[in-house]
Amino acid sequence: MKKEVTKEELQKLQESVNKINNLQMQIGGLEAQKHETLHELSGATQALQSMQKELEDVYGKVSVNLQTGEITDPEEVQDAEVVKED
Repeated sequence: MKKEVTKEELQKLQESVNKINNLQMQIGGLEAQKHETLHELSGATQALQSMQKELEDVYGKVSVNLQTGEITDPEEVQDAEVVKED
């Protein structure tokens, strides 16, 4: 004689397994999205580094205020800090 779980137990078991499967699929989708986003971040970082190199070739080693575009020579900043300390 074979034994079986009740229909209600089977339904609950199937629902639990289906929920786990769906959550695992969602995690897989999120991981794929994360992977793609990390590649985009890497590309954006490389583009910024390239632009920094181009600006350095034109202006030398300077700091650029991202709000105003003002260029500051790092030596001027050091000199200003020395004056402030006095």
